[in-house]
Amino acid sequence: MTPSRRARVVNWFVRNVEKRRLAWAKSPASLRLGFAIQTAILFHGPWGSRYRSATLGGVEALEVSGFAQTVPDRAQTLLYFHGGGYVMGSPRSHRAMLAHLSRLTGGVAWLPDYRKAPEHPFPGAIEDAVAAYRALCSRMPAQQIVIGGDSAGGGVALALLGEISARGLPQPAGCFAFSPLTDLTFSGASMRENAGAEAMLPAARVGELRTLYLDGADPRDPRASPLFAEFSGEVPVWLAVGDSEILLDDTRRMARYLESQGGDVVLTVGHDLPHAWPMFQGYMPEARATLEALAGWIKSLSPPSGES
Repeated sequence: MTPSRRARVVNWFVRNVEKRRLAWAKSPASLRLGFAIQTAILFHGPWGSRYRSATLGGVEALEVSGFAQTVPDRAQTLLYFHGGGYVMGSPRSHRAMLAHLSRLTGGVAWLPDYRKAPEHPFPGAIEDAVAAYRALCSRMPAQQIVIGGDSAGGGVALALLGEISARGLPQPAGCFAFSPLTDLTFSGASMRENAGAEAMLPAARVGELRTLYLDGADPRDPRASPLFAEFSGEVPVWLAVGDSEILLDDTRRMARYLESQGGDVVLTVGHDLPHAWPMFQGYMPEARATLEALAGWIKSLSPPSGES
């Protein structure tokens, strides 16, 4: 399907503004500042959204509600890991999208401010993810939790799913990811073949961020690259990626691998849509449609009334 006119405008913007900014930034500090300013200007939650600072397992976090009324008892709780190449981004940069998703699902979202490189390289992010998940499981049944993320945060979410299986922790109700980074060996063909078509991410800069994050660690470590993790196959997974992204193969191979391990996987491949396009809710209809489809999937994971 041909992308909407507004999606084409967003593509033009990210290619001519964001991709250049990411390519030209000289330091992690400049990457962080530019990302924080742009997301604060561009993205806004629905009216009545509430944001509360808290901690989960010793990790600073933001609790996000996209509504003012009481949360339904049976609503799923989202544990979401923001993107940003393991170096930039924060709960604040992604809170608007999660507020919209919260309103659509009827549940609240928790966004951990996991440790980032270069100050805190691997495995800081996944250790914080496990700590946050354990803390949330102490507050509610694991089957009431859906974990998710975008880009590098999508990789963290999927790596967490692998760690949950490896450590014998209670399994969540589901896991979702937008344009996840799942293979830090960069062996997917799209990393090279889509370098020109990719609207947002400069492939060379993504490689630099990988180096900062791994800090000499093995890129095949399943805690860094969930494509090499072992999964139980019990948890349904929902994935979305654009067909012009450099991370297309990271997502498609992840879907096939999860299915090979007995998993139930929904894969959405958007045509000529930008990296992590649901972030552009309010700017392009495809973003809203994807969030609505995801919300329907999340609600389908809720146990029937009377079950725990």
